[in-house]
Amino acid sequence: MSHTFPPAAQSPPPALAASWSDWIGDHTTALIGIPLRIALIVVILLVLRAVAKRAITRVVQRVLEPSAGEHDRSRPRRPTRGAAVLHRDRSRARQRREQRARTIGSVLSSAVTIVLFMVGVAMVLDQVGIALGPLLASAGVVGLAIGFGAQSLVADYLSGLLIMVEDQYGVGDSVDLGEAVGEVEHVGLRLTHVRDLNGGLWHIRNGEILRVRNDSQEWARAVLDVAVSHDADLDTVYRVLEETGRTLREEPDFADVLLEEPAVWGVQSLDVDGVLVRLAVKTVPLQQWGVTRELRRRVKEALDEAGVEIPFPRRPVWVHGGAAEGET
Repeated sequence: MSHTFPPAAQSPPPALAASWSDWIGDHTTALIGIPLRIALIVVILLVLRAVAKRAITRVVQRVLEPSAGEHDRSRPRRPTRGAAVLHRDRSRARQRREQRARTIGSVLSSAVTIVLFMVGVAMVLDQVGIALGPLLASAGVVGLAIGFGAQSLVADYLSGLLIMVEDQYGVGDSVDLGEAVGEVEHVGLRLTHVRDLNGGLWHIRNGEILRVRNDSQEWARAVLDVAVSHDADLDTVYRVLEETGRTLREEPDFADVLLEEPAVWGVQSLDVDGVLVRLAVKTVPLQQWGVTRELRRRVKEALDEAGVEIPFPRRPVWVHGGAAEGET
């Protein structure tokens, strides 16, 4: 009885096995080393991004923390007429600080992400073996074309970033930006919103802002020009103004608003209608107008009690043929 056996599996030719082993040996670096290096680059960049974002977040949180002085200033005052006139919402200061800190933090986070992404792409392409020279040249040409086409937009964003970093103004500030004069309601990287006295909302591109007058930083000054008649005793006028300003500063509702004793600067001008005497006092920001109105009211009452005459404008009358011109 004969038995048949299946044919034995044929082994690959020695030449083919040698070629495969040689190919694998020659491309071991490409198959294993390059992916490992790319993965290592990605991991390092992700770690750097996480560390940078955490540092930026800590800086933003530190900026958002209220100071001890803000807690003291936020205490409610006795609701009197003067305090109602000079009251200012302290939450605006925190809103301004939050907007500024969060915007700068967002810009820094985006900048870090973009820079790390570009570095990572360049390093990965270098590992793959793609030449970076032609790509950089092409990117430079495209970037130059985009820069020429959007240079005004770039100027707006750069100006907005500098405005926030330098803290030129913020939400709640009273500013003069040229034609737009009023209170700042929003500060962005491209636009600034200003509400004027009549309620109109101005949208100003940050790149077009050439100069800023901010009436809300550090301190302000209330200036009051008082006109008295030429016959008035200036020593009496000085005494009345000084006493009025001193009395105002001694009141509890105005003690934190006036930063120094009101001072009489003297005669400002000699006009046809009378003598102009100037009274000035340094105040906290945005309170100078309320202080001026309150001083004007009190000075009027004090001058009336002292018998000092406040002159009225005089209009010359010309007489022709015995009749006064302008008589009815």
